[in-house]
Amino acid sequence: MSLWIKICGNTSLADAQLAVDAGADAVGFVFAASPRRVTTEQVAAITPHLPAAVEKIGVFVEADFNAIADAIERGGLTGVQLHSDSSAESVAQLRGRFRRGLRILRVIHFGEDAARQLREASADVSVDGVLVDSRTATAVGGTGIAFDWQAARSTIFGGERPMRLVAAGGLTPGNVAEAIATLRPWGVDVASGTESSPGRKDPAKVRAFVENARAALVL
Repeated sequence: MSLWIKICGNTSLADAQLAVDAGADAVGFVFAASPRRVTTEQVAAITPHLPAAVEKIGVFVEADFNAIADAIERGGLTGVQLHSDSSAESVAQLRGRFRRGLRILRVIHFGEDAARQLREASADVSVDGVLVDSRTATAVGGTGIAFDWQAARSTIFGGERPMRLVAAGGLTPGNVAEAIATLRPWGVDVASGTESSPGRKDPAKVRAFVENARAALVL
């Protein structure tokens, strides 16, 4: 079993390079309202300096197709993470334009409606995977709050999985091994759990997160 690791919420080349050096498979850039928000111009200045093998994922909340496509093309993105009400039509348009060269992740929030959301996302042939996150009344991601892993294990993470599942929400170097042991996800995603302050990465936390996540696979 391999594990896909994404370090999200990067705002500088130094932070993105830190994630790469620590062994992350992907780095994320937030194009939505957040202390970690970046512009296409900022990302375009970062991505050319990163290894081609490392995925560059843009995070979008209720953005339209044209805005997302522009960020992909000018920002050098290789994938997108779509929150909230990104329509199936927009997802299909992205797949049509960028083919299989673009990884498309849909986001669902764990709760009473998660199983239905997962079924709907899994039925979309344009989607490559589903990221399971927590949310609050004011934030759809980057909350620093974990969802109920045991409940998720017995529902959407249990049994036969129709799609690659990425665990997110409240992960830290200290709890990522437990999350992996409980959920056995295809991948993990972290933002605030590797920061020294919002939008600024802590080198020790980034390295520890990747190391602990990789080590959890052999437990």
